[in-house]
Amino acid sequence: MRVIDMDWERVCFASWPVDPALVERSLPDRVDVDTYDGRAYLSVVPFLMGRVRPRYAPRRVGLDFAELNLRTYVEVDGDPGIYFYNLDAADPVGVALARALFSLPYYRADTHVERAPDDGTRFESTRTHDGVPPCEFAATYRPTEEPTTPDPGSLTEWLVERYRFYTEGRQRLWYGDVEHPSWKTADAEIAFDDNELFAANGFDHPAGDPHVAYSPGVPVTAHHLRPV
Repeated sequence: MRVIDMDWERVCFASWPVDPALVERSLPDRVDVDTYDGRAYLSVVPFLMGRVRPRYAPRRVGLDFAELNLRTYVEVDGDPGIYFYNLDAADPVGVALARALFSLPYYRADTHVERAPDDGTRFESTRTHDGVPPCEFAATYRPTEEPTTPDPGSLTEWLVERYRFYTEGRQRLWYGDVEHPSWKTADAEIAFDDNELFAANGFDHPAGDPHVAYSPGVPVTAHHLRPV
């Protein structure tokens, strides 16, 4: 059943290759790490959630807020998807609904997002949720070319073309599907001032520079959770 419509806007995917064993240890039972050329990936993803609303509700009633997540790439019984370690968001109503409806690790945060030169985005987030590790984030990102459809078989396509997430809740493993057009992405650059997402989730910061992709966004429909 389709339950929520929304727009994902000004999306940045900053992705670091890591040892698959590092990710495997962090996953629930039955969830297997997915790899590209033998490497697992951890991705920092800041973006804007626009006009989040119940299915078929008019766009004008939707919520707008910023979101920041750390995610990795997984398979369950051969079906690829995403596993989220956290989703920090600026709207307390949206956080409460997402935690209740989708059993996702959403946390309240104060955010500030503004335009930067050369089609850039300045994104700042401070976690305010009680009972979880603190997390500060500040970065500026921008595309370095015009967005196009990622090349088939490329790392960018492997990272972004995911239409399912997995989550634990109520002592079960669940999945949720989303629908949206294929991504159009551009190579991009990102400069970090603060990035505590890895530490907040029990990881050391990966070495080296990330693979960075940017998308102006896609319209999205989310389905309700189903047990695996």
